[in-house]
Amino acid sequence: MAQASTTPKTGGIHAPVTPSVELAVVVGSARLPRSEVISKVWAYIKANNLQNPANKREILADAALEKVFGKKSVTMFEMNKHIAAHVKA
Repeated sequence: MAQASTTPKTGGIHAPVTPSVELAVVVGSARLPRSEVISKVWAYIKANNLQNPANKREILADAALEKVFGKKSVTMFEMNKHIAAHVKA
């Protein structure tokens, strides 16, 4: 039986990143793990009712998210690609 590691995860999705100015409007400007950036974007989407009611996989960007996505709507699958362009390791 393997023991659980007590070492904090620091690579991949857990690696801290710095959001761009455009993304910082949504998630804040502090360095965050990629996983936390995605969680905060989803919280923003849900809080602002930005999912298409007819197709929950489609995100209807408001002014702040349009600056991140570069267009008025994206699918939830495209979203991560657009976010990746707005974070620096």
